[in-house]
Amino acid sequence: MGVLRLFLGLNDMCYALYLSTTSKKDLAALNSDMVRFERLSDDEGHASVLKYPEKWYVGSKSGCSCNFRHLTSVELGFGEPLDWYPEEEDDIQATAELFKVIFRLVSEGNQVDCLDFWEGMERGEVKTLAVDLRTVPEKAFRFFENHQFVFEG
Repeated sequence: MGVLRLFLGLNDMCYALYLSTTSKKDLAALNSDMVRFERLSDDEGHASVLKYPEKWYVGSKSGCSCNFRHLTSVELGFGEPLDWYPEEEDDIQATAELFKVIFRLVSEGNQVDCLDFWEGMERGEVKTLAVDLRTVPEKAFRFFENHQFVFEG
């Protein structure tokens, strides 16, 4: 468990987002009030599942990854926030900010994947989802629990 998460005293009852990329950029330099990057080692949590060498824990304003847009069912697909399904404005903004980072990394020719899961789940439950960023609008992007996103674009 990373230093940030230990400091905040977070337990295993949160969403976790792990991101890996071929980019050598220090993503921690992009930290903001909404999105925080913390470098991971290969032996932390599910980091070994990630495909690329530069691995990061992605936290939100709470320290864990709960303050991003998440759904448990991929069958509902990507979609913009709807009035009848209330979402926190901070979650929407944080997800948009993270989307922009991922989009920029992919646009610069880097490979990127991201694992979204509920802490404590078994590795065998993770499903892979290819995401073409040219076809998913920023406002519609959200994460699906227990999925590993492989980004294209």
